[in-house]
Amino acid sequence: MTGLYVVGGRQKPGVDIAKKEEWHHYGAGLVVLVDLETGSVRQCVEHISPPDACASAHDPSILFKAGTLIGNHLYVPTQTELLIYTVPSFERVAYVSLPCFNDVHHVCPGPDGTLLVANTGLDMVVEVTRDGAVYREWSVIGEPLWTRFSREVDYRRVVTTKPHCSHPNHVFRLDDEIWVTRCNQHDILCLTREHPAVHLGDQAVHDGLVRNGSVYFTVVSGHVVVVDVATMRVRCRCNLNDIYDASRALGWTRGIEVLDEDHIVVGFSRFRPTKWKENIVWVKHQFGGHASNLFPTRIAMFDIRRGRVCGEVDLEPAGMNVIFSIHRAPVPD
Repeated sequence: MTGLYVVGGRQKPGVDIAKKEEWHHYGAGLVVLVDLETGSVRQCVEHISPPDACASAHDPSILFKAGTLIGNHLYVPTQTELLIYTVPSFERVAYVSLPCFNDVHHVCPGPDGTLLVANTGLDMVVEVTRDGAVYREWSVIGEPLWTRFSREVDYRRVVTTKPHCSHPNHVFRLDDEIWVTRCNQHDILCLTREHPAVHLGDQAVHDGLVRNGSVYFTVVSGHVVVVDVATMRVRCRCNLNDIYDASRALGWTRGIEVLDEDHIVVGFSRFRPTKWKENIVWVKHQFGGHASNLFPTRIAMFDIRRGRVCGEVDLEPAGMNVIFSIHRAPVPD
């Protein structure tokens, strides 16, 4: 079986997303396992954050953001927590929640067993130990740390700090250096040595999946950008809209896994209204703003060499309504 773990969340039943802000939309973090050969989907774990880790005692939003799968450990964050599960049992083996966490978007293992955290709400990357000690911190916009924010505030209790200056959403390591994907700047930035930022395009970017000498990124409008590790230059761009029926919007493009040289799997989440309307202006430009021409939350496999869709799996029946990351499941011994 070729299995994929898909990380995201379940929308609250009956929520009116046109009238409520996004920080009230979701009721649980979910991980599902998709069998690419049969298209079957089963839930692996559901997580509901405890009240002391929720930004709002009334009607909080709870979901998993982008995770990292290393060996048999899956690292996943909520907006205010870090969790580590063993797979395939999904026994939880670690948990960290700190007052500085706000709108966390990604976690991955750091050097020497630490955890690197895209602490999006504070425009920072934070390196923490598994027992909750803060080891290092970086501002992703060049300002002195704790200029706009206070160490005395428990940001887990702050509903939102938007608008963000940078919105860092993914951390990845290349050799001994640490890089971050900056959504609003449409680039990636090295945090641990002087290096020019690498510009990826003119729209919001996510991910930073390191595979076989390349780093893969998604662009919300349905593009994939590949950066060559050796040169740190964009090697190629793939417009997935050209492969699909161009009269319909793909959905919010985020989450990618590389199966082999030719095949990738990409996640598409149903659109949600947002008061930060500049984030979805491309929908109006490309599709005339026709919200009826939208697909459900799903994953799709692409043959990028031949320019075709190999298949897709609808995740809505399994309760998943938003996708943040996709991970190839380890093959059992």
